[in-house]
Amino acid sequence: MREDMVILTRSFDMLTWLLPRAEAFPKVQRFVVTQRLVGAALDFHEALYDANARAGRKRLEHLEAADAHLNKLRLYLRLAFGWGWLKDGQYQHVSAMIAEIGRLLGGWMKQTRGYGKSASGE
Repeated sequence: MREDMVILTRSFDMLTWLLPRAEAFPKVQRFVVTQRLVGAALDFHEALYDANARAGRKRLEHLEAADAHLNKLRLYLRLAFGWGWLKDGQYQHVSAMIAEIGRLLGGWMKQTRGYGKSASGE
């Protein structure tokens, strides 16, 4: 299986784990932090799909956008953990998922940069 397909699968797995847990976050924060966390996760996944549908420089632009969304997701997860909305084991689990996804994303970005240089002569 290609690396880009693996990251799509891992991202989908992360979403299916995260979204139900976010529904259990305090209702007071549901339309503030929770909405941003879920939005960052969904935006990340969508950016991966957009990147997968493109090549070269356009793919890299979408991968860089995905990286920015992943960084936001990390921030909101740290906040959720710090406020006690995620238990230690839950935070460790989602952090491991995010770390793997980050490594896959970094590899895909590196591969795309290498491809762009050789394909366009830059």
